Amino acid sequence: MERSTFPYRTILITLTAVALAACAGGCGNTAPRQGAQATVATTSPTPTRPPAPGVHRSPLAASLRVLTEPQAGIGPIYRLITMARSSVELTMYELADHTAEADLAVDAARGVDVRVILDQHLEKSRNRSAYDYLAGHGVQVRWGPAGTTYHQKTLTVDGTTSAVMTLNLVAEDYPSTRDFAVIDTGRADVAAILATFNADFAGRVITPPDGTDLVWSPTNAQGSILSVINGATHALAVEDEEMDDPAITRALAAAAQRGVNVKITMTADPQWDQALTELARAGVHIRLYPDNGSALYIHAKAIVADVGRADQWVLVGSQNFSIASLGYNRELGIRTRDPAVVAAISAALTKDYARAARYSPATTSRPTGAKGAWCTATASVYNASDNENNVYVHSDQPYQSATAAADGYSHSYQTNDSGYALIYLNGPSPGARITVTVGGATCTTSD
Repeated sequence: MERSTFPYRTILITLTAVALAACAGGCGNTAPRQGAQATVATTSPTPTRPPAPGVHRSPLAASLRVLTEPQAGIGPIYRLITMARSSVELTMYELADHTAEADLAVDAARGVDVRVILDQHLEKSRNRSAYDYLAGHGVQVRWGPAGTTYHQKTLTVDGTTSAVMTLNLVAEDYPSTRDFAVIDTGRADVAAILATFNADFAGRVITPPDGTDLVWSPTNAQGSILSVINGATHALAVEDEEMDDPAITRALAAAAQRGVNVKITMTADPQWDQALTELARAGVHIRLYPDNGSALYIHAKAIVADVGRADQWVLVGSQNFSIASLGYNRELGIRTRDPAVVAAISAALTKDYARAARYSPATTSRPTGAKGAWCTATASVYNASDNENNVYVHSDQPYQSATAAADGYSHSYQTNDSGYALIYLNGPSPGARITVTVGGATCTTSD
């Protein structure tokens, strides 16, 4: 798709502004932008006109509303960009949307102060085209600091409105991924997001302010997630792209064991099988979508606790359930009891769970030819630049110390009641031969 030219886009924006002014008294429908599904956008708060599909506004807390993707379409995000009057700040892990890029460039051309931070730690090659285009068209664009993954996905406009998103601005993903965006106009939240952006853009160290509802990595994210899980008394509904944080896994398992109805919906990935097996055996209900390109892809990161009760919570944002996401990355989410936000995300998670396939944990079996104690191991590179590796251990040795060693480095972690362990091994270079010992068993692998 060709990027739009400045004159054409400027004419469109001018005509849009004229049309909105002419329709302020009663015109409610706007045509969907390219790449978006049809939505209905209201320009005045007419009580009898329902919001667009996938757009949910709170009658009690006007500072928050939620977009459910792909139903809402990307149009509301485009409109935030094109209607900016003074400033746009965007922090984005992946940017590959020619329409959004052109909109940002047109904003800059008409005098809007447009600043963008893109991740370079893991996605520099994918972001290079957008970076070069924006830099060449008047947008102030910076790479996030080297060595830190900028997985945050947040858009702020005119210092008054922030979109805290689970989605990347990648056009090819929009039609088939489950994602959410919370539009936040709360002053404390927007001020905190701007303060953090300003520091990140300038390369200054900052402890992000919490605002009213904000969940930041690497500061308060894990604690916030654990507080939602540990505080649940009736039900938990969860969607996430990853399941790779032992503390979160243990908390979800403990919730199920104390009688909470825990339901998890994900896209299938063998990397998470050990954690999912542990959860299933603890009584967690798990359903998966196939990762086949045609099924809905669960990219959302959301937890709903005790929906419909006075102590209900929803936590939604960019954070995956992984050590990296919660403890090292720059990430942003929102935790709120807002009734409309809770209800909308709960409805999507309930529907997704109902349509996914039931997960059955693999039966523990002895490897062919194994005698006595046994184990198997697989490994993956977590962070190649720092030689950080994840080692997954499967054994018949419950509650035993499992040790992974390679190139003079080693680390240990205790297996659970099923003989599983995830060991974080830092130091060996990618491809190193890793030896695992657990109880009386030894096995080897490489990443």
